Amino acid sequence: MNNLDLSVSSFLKDGFNLKKHLINFLHINKDQLDQRLLKGVDDLAALHPGAFTKNDVGDFYEEKVGDAHLIDLASWHLNSANYIADTLLLQQEFAFGKVLDFGGGIGTHALAASFLSDVEHVFFVDLNPQNRSFVAQRAKKLGVEDQISVHRDLESISDEVFDTVICLDVLEHLPDPSQQLEIFLEKLSPEGIALMNWYFFKGKNGEYPFHFDDPEMIKKFFTTLQFNYIEVFHPFLITTRVYKPLINLD
Repeated sequence: MNNLDLSVSSFLKDGFNLKKHLINFLHINKDQLDQRLLKGVDDLAALHPGAFTKNDVGDFYEEKVGDAHLIDLASWHLNSANYIADTLLLQQEFAFGKVLDFGGGIGTHALAASFLSDVEHVFFVDLNPQNRSFVAQRAKKLGVEDQISVHRDLESISDEVFDTVICLDVLEHLPDPSQQLEIFLEKLSPEGIALMNWYFFKGKNGEYPFHFDDPEMIKKFFTTLQFNYIEVFHPFLITTRVYKPLINLD
């Protein structure tokens, strides 16, 4: 392991040096970055095509959002640091072995997980090539590049079995989140654990246009969840929940 500080207190200080990493990656100065962070949510929303169908999802996140997604996520992680910190504490409590960070964005959870003594390796998966490049660069700068590998999708690591799945603020962006639950079930080890949350709501005024909220989709999701996973109690007052595969329990 490394001797750098990727603890929760370090995240609360500066997001694991997030602003400096963004300045270097985007080749901009601090003032330019601060202006972009102020407009991060609006700039990403402006890229939304309006009628967002299931077939648009992959192309949108891989081809169209560019570095706007980085800025939006960075703004959120910096402005909601206490919430993110609690999810890191939860991860610290449960993560072990081979960790899958699915849809890992700017890499906060992957970086933090790589620092944990019970974690063997972190597999960071994200469809956005800018996110992947940024996280690979961050891992190198923070000295944990040997603990993290970066991938476009699960197909590229199809032989891997994971002890921990991290899937935060991702499921609501998928047209079929039930299918993703089933995939996770297949990829988890017998003693595996999954940390997941979701937000199936477009907002009262459509402020979350990237989310899917079809009632039938939601019903199918919760049915799949309840038939295949059992919730594990944790004391953190956050939306993220912890699950074990029901099929592996006596």
